[in-house]
Amino acid sequence: MNVYLLGIAGTGMGSFAGLLRAAGHQVSGSDENVYPPMSDKLAEWRIKTYTPYAAANLEAANPDLAVVGNVIRAENPEAKALRRRGIPHMSFPEALEELFLASRHPVVVTGTHGKTTTTSLLAQVLHHAGRDPSLLVGGVPLNFNEGFRLGKGEHFVLEGDEYDTAYFDKGPKFLHYRPRTAIVTGAEFDHADIYRDTPHYESAFEKFYALMPPGGYAAACSTFPNWKRLASFARCHVESYSSKDGAEADWTARRVSLGPAGASFEVAFRGSRELRVTLPAAGRHNVENALGVFAACRALGLRAEEIAAGFSSFRGVKRRQELRGEPRGIAVIDDFAHHPTAVRETIAAVAAQYPGRRLVAVFEPRSNTAMRKVHQDEYAHAFAGAAEALISQPTAIAKVPESERVDARRMAEDIAAAGTPARWMEGPDAIVALLVREARPGDVILAMSNGSFGGLHKKLLDALAAR
Repeated sequence: MNVYLLGIAGTGMGSFAGLLRAAGHQVSGSDENVYPPMSDKLAEWRIKTYTPYAAANLEAANPDLAVVGNVIRAENPEAKALRRRGIPHMSFPEALEELFLASRHPVVVTGTHGKTTTTSLLAQVLHHAGRDPSLLVGGVPLNFNEGFRLGKGEHFVLEGDEYDTAYFDKGPKFLHYRPRTAIVTGAEFDHADIYRDTPHYESAFEKFYALMPPGGYAAACSTFPNWKRLASFARCHVESYSSKDGAEADWTARRVSLGPAGASFEVAFRGSRELRVTLPAAGRHNVENALGVFAACRALGLRAEEIAAGFSSFRGVKRRQELRGEPRGIAVIDDFAHHPTAVRETIAAVAAQYPGRRLVAVFEPRSNTAMRKVHQDEYAHAFAGAAEALISQPTAIAKVPESERVDARRMAEDIAAAGTPARWMEGPDAIVALLVREARPGDVILAMSNGSFGGLHKKLLDALAAR
């Protein structure tokens, strides 16, 4: 089939293009701009790209099916041309469902936090155990070096996003994914650009649980107080998991050891020891992610020893506590954290990974939620554990209505008032200049943003190396 993707350069759509190509389809697509690394990947997969959007692109590609990404609006020239010419088209989640999921066992990982790492770990455990799963994830697992894989096994592991599907389908993407096995990492208010409030946000997860078939299985993180109410919408068997001391959970972690090599802990089910495992990923939040994977894999029939071996082989995910370099003895780490809970957990994980070293947390509130003031007060306490916080003024703040905007200056002031020294910074270039002056050997610089952060990581690495 000749498939054309509108919005092909996004992380998810680009990986889906690669998956379609691996399945033997002819693939092309368009975007406003196509930059490395996605432009390089699309060229490597022999996928033709068109820029900018134009009706003429569709005439050149002459597709049998068009897949419309959720960045596309109704007034997009190609969207209008699709409707005018009657070209068959559907959303990315619909296409994924129809072309790949209908004939497989979907294993869906969803929740506010940890989806990408948990999905990647789950796929690696199944792969290491010889189950040959397919995968689609919104990141780059280092074990596979792509955000997708097409396996011959029955399982299709995918990251389930609660964001909206397309301009013609405002429901959550994950409602198209036919989940038979699921991990739900918890639900805390997010995506403030499309969800009005917490009840509206939680309603997406109510619908997800209700989708689960009676013979299915869900592992639900019980660290969050709303888990039981949300899980009550499921007709399938549900087991809970948590790494929090004293939490109500079927699956728990005991005798947890966190350090430079990652995490080591004992897995227990309803108080009975399964075995001790080692995970080369730092932080208690990753212990919790691993518990969810352990529970789901046991439900899928894997032995405890197979899961433990898969854990040990996990290499992590790009942009998740990723060490980008250590010039002059100064470690520069890249992370995707943007929600206050993720910021707090990431700082704690990196501090455990680099004990005794001064940790400077650099943060850009860039996501659609982080740029809004809904979590303004929570950020004040999210940076405990860092020696200092540098808060960057978000570059895209103008697209948020003024009455809804987060106040980055006040965020820095609140963090300082809560006990962590903090400074507001004008942007990434000012941060690089400051750190080149002030960073010293042994420091760990943790830069957190859900975007490129203005190229901060490379600029900083180059400037420190030249110092």
